[in-house]
Formats: sequence, structure tokens, C-alpha cells
Amino acid sequence: MNVAVVQFPASNCDQDAVHAIRVLGHSAWLAWHRDTSLGPADAVIIPGGFSYGDYLRCGAIARFSPVMQAVRSFAEQGGLVLGICNGFQVLTEAGLLPGALVRNRSLQFRCEHVFLRVEHARSPFTWRADPARPLRIPIAHGEGCYYADEETLDAMEARGQVLWRYCNAAGECTEEANPNGSLRNIAGVCNEQGNVAGLMPHPERACEAILGSTDGRFILESMLGWLERRAAGASAPAAA
Repeated sequence: MNVAVVQFPASNCDQDAVHAIRVLGHSAWLAWHRDTSLGPADAVIIPGGFSYGDYLRCGAIARFSPVMQAVRSFAEQGGLVLGICNGFQVLTEAGLLPGALVRNRSLQFRCEHVFLRVEHARSPFTWRADPARPLRIPIAHGEGCYYADEETLDAMEARGQVLWRYCNAAGECTEEANPNGSLRNIAGVCNEQGNVAGLMPHPERACEAILGSTDGRFILESMLGWLERRAAGASAPAAA
């Protein structure tokens, strides 16, 4: 599979994402923010970092980059798009995902490993994960508190758009396990169609044992495996 990793000025996890995809045996390259085409991409990753220095607010300027028009078109045609950390923020600012990411409840930058509970395995981004087994994946953000109004949250829950929640090692979504104050412990969501997803934790930083965890593979391999099945004409898992 071929994955385009979008690169903005001040992206700092773009090379990490490219490396992770290659470690998993697939092709990846960087798409510059001024590009108007994604090339022969089967999927798109919008990586973490501080696009445009986080001026105004995280992702607020990146949403206007020329490449985002290509990302929007790709998503509208059913292509898989995954936003990681700042990429999640960019997708919410662009209106491709619901909700917003605001300052952490502690007002501190949090850089640590957390546990994620996979809410269901019906998504292209989760189908290879076991909902009964929490994933251990690192975070690194200052504005990762997920927010949406109660009506929006209820509708998202009903449609299965919440894909990951912060939890403890036992899979319990407690307040203590929530690193940033996200409503309902939400760590990542998808759009109504299920082909665009975003999460604050960094799966690309958890794809090799030397990094302390390989649980990020469950997310990236879900996306890549879903694409392989679709390309082979096999029945792909249903989106959320």
C-alpha cells in the first residue's frame, strides 16, 4: 500500500510516520503543504507536530494549506485519512472530524505512555485490535482535551464514532486514567462515514519493541490491512 504523509512547516512527526509505515512493509512519502495532489496514495496520514508554530490555535492555519483541498477531496471519495495528534487537531479545524481539541485540563504539556481502550472493531482503524486488550501508546501534547457539546457526543456514541478512550491497564475509563480532561475520556474519533479518523496518542511511536511498545501496530496495520483487503476484492470490515 502507498501512504502519503502530509508535511507542514513545523511538523515534527512526519518522518516518524514515514518510518513506521516502511517498518510495516509498505510505501510512504511526504506530501508538502503546498502540493495540490497526493499522488498515488491509498491512504493519508496527517502527522503530529506544531504546524505553522500553532499560531492562532493548533491546526487553524494548516487547514488552509493547498494540500488540505486534496485531502478533503480524497476523503470525500472514501479514502482513508488518519490524523495523529496535531493531525487530529487539523482535521477538526478543517471540519473533517467533529469536535475540537482544547488546552489540557492541567494546562501542562503531557508526554508519557497511556492506555487506550478500543471501543469496537468495526472501523478500518481498529478491526485488528482486541477491544478487551488496552493498547499502551505514548502521548505528547498540550492541547489534547477533546470537546464537543452533549448532543454531538450522544449522536457520535450512537453511531460508533468514538474509537478510542483513555483507560487504565485494566481497561477501566477512570478520571485518573484521563491525561488531559477529554470529555468521556475520548482519545480518538472518526467521521460518520468511518473513513476519516483522528487520535491524540502516537501509534507511529509504538511500532518497534525498542521504543517500549508495539501496540501502535494494531492501529496502523488495521488501516493498511483494510486497504489490502479492499484492493484484493475481499470483504473489508464495515466502517463505523
